[in-house]
Amino acid sequence: MSNGNFRICPDTGFKVDLPGEKLIKINAVTAVVFLLIGGLFGVLVALTRWPELHILPADLFYLALTAHGLDILLVWIIFFEIALLYFCSSILLNVRLAMPKIAWLAYWLMLIGALITNVIVLMGDSNVMFTSYVPMQAHPGFYLGIIIFAVGALVACGIFFGTLVIAKKEKTYEGSVPLVTFGAITAAIIAVFTIASGAVILIPTLLWSMDLISYIDPLMYKIVWWAMGHSSQQINVSAQIAVWYAIAAILFGAKPLSEKVSRFAFLMYILFLQLASAHHLLVEPALSSEWKIVNTSYMLYLAVMASMIHGLTVPGAIEAAQRKNGYTNGLFEWLRKAPWGNPVFSGMFLSLVMFGFLGGITGVIMGVEQVNIIIHNTLYVPGHFHGTVAAGTTLAFMAITYWLVPALFRRELILPGWARWQPYLFALGISLLSLAMMGAGTLGVSRRHWDITFADAAIKFDHPALAHLMMGLNGVAALICLVGGGMFIIVIVGSLLWGKHRGYEPAPEAAAEEPPASAMSSHGDAGTIEVPGTFVLALVFLATFVLYYFVNWKFLASTWGLS
Repeated sequence: MSNGNFRICPDTGFKVDLPGEKLIKINAVTAVVFLLIGGLFGVLVALTRWPELHILPADLFYLALTAHGLDILLVWIIFFEIALLYFCSSILLNVRLAMPKIAWLAYWLMLIGALITNVIVLMGDSNVMFTSYVPMQAHPGFYLGIIIFAVGALVACGIFFGTLVIAKKEKTYEGSVPLVTFGAITAAIIAVFTIASGAVILIPTLLWSMDLISYIDPLMYKIVWWAMGHSSQQINVSAQIAVWYAIAAILFGAKPLSEKVSRFAFLMYILFLQLASAHHLLVEPALSSEWKIVNTSYMLYLAVMASMIHGLTVPGAIEAAQRKNGYTNGLFEWLRKAPWGNPVFSGMFLSLVMFGFLGGITGVIMGVEQVNIIIHNTLYVPGHFHGTVAAGTTLAFMAITYWLVPALFRRELILPGWARWQPYLFALGISLLSLAMMGAGTLGVSRRHWDITFADAAIKFDHPALAHLMMGLNGVAALICLVGGGMFIIVIVGSLLWGKHRGYEPAPEAAAEEPPASAMSSHGDAGTIEVPGTFVLALVFLATFVLYYFVNWKFLASTWGLS
């Protein structure tokens, strides 16, 4: 049903702004295209690092590595996050999107910037990798494209905040904004900080590449760049957790165990999450030990606590909702009887588990100053952030897309069998990839070197056979990820192009009921229902963390033996 510039979603009951809907679609589809491009580059990187294959020469390896980091860590993620920001503001708050023409300008700026940098990288003279550390110098277009992209993203964040102002002024919601929207606000605030940090360092670096500035201090560059490079991943964390809460509400009508505590945890992200950037700087001799200790212990742990709150309250909310629905036998009937055949749920829950066990635990380990020196600049580092960005964020975004296509885009999914199994296949590949890289990094394999055998080096060196095995597993895992990611792209793009149109009329049998997804925009707590299964899972996580923490300290002690 439509009314002027709005239509009523028959599945959710939301009033959908038609111009905003188009912008959500185009940003999400563009994100998926760059996921494909970046994923292909990533497979080339993994197969080159596999010593027995080693398919690319050094120059093309660094080209592929640069493009992979750009398109996955920046372009795919942020395009999709802009779609989420528009959804969490315009649709969840039942309000028109602010200044749609300016929002289109933001989209074109982001697309043009991404294309410029990709073209410059493919030209072959800007193989500086995603971090682009000076004194390595790229073509000016490399920095210009990222700056244009960032300006577009900043404008899009402004559209998001403007939409919130309109919703407040027009009173389209009661009380405070929904928790999912609150999480999106957290992501947008971190995004503004991130983009501002990027401008502070990339604009002078652009001028340096044009010979208008004679010198950029490498340490200063590294410190400020990581305020952008790592904080851009903190946008992901806030956005993916907002997606977890949204899917829990969509599928189960679940409410958080304590909405106030969940909101406070998001607030802690704004205050403390960016401090995790410091783990990239812990071996820099110019930074004081006092600065390192404060940032990687007392302050960082506050962000860790916030993540653990979300990790408890999301499955806890699901358990509470399931127990209200009668799944009360034993500790885990609520989990066994969850809709594991629905990719919306399986993708979300796999994202939650893998983000905690692969990304969260290893991130804390990397943030310990003493232990960090063992694994810094080894493959352990990308192993960790593949556990966060690829396993956590990408799976969460895939999961919500499986709901958006039928509900918002009004298209039936093609190949439902593929959709059912795709999250499991991708999760298998990305978990194996992450573990293989972390294993290789623990054995000392370099983070950035293209050949672990050093076959062309004047002084020969090779890693133990176990490291070769890890890199082989890394290559196999990348191929599994390619299949899993390819299945997702085929299902989503195919559904948008050829999926049966669902129409806009509500289903008669559901007309008298409140749509389950409306829980996304409601308030309240789960109540006093006990969630023993969730607490057992939390204890398993805690035991795993303590054991792994001890193992790393034991490894550190054995590295520097006393005689």
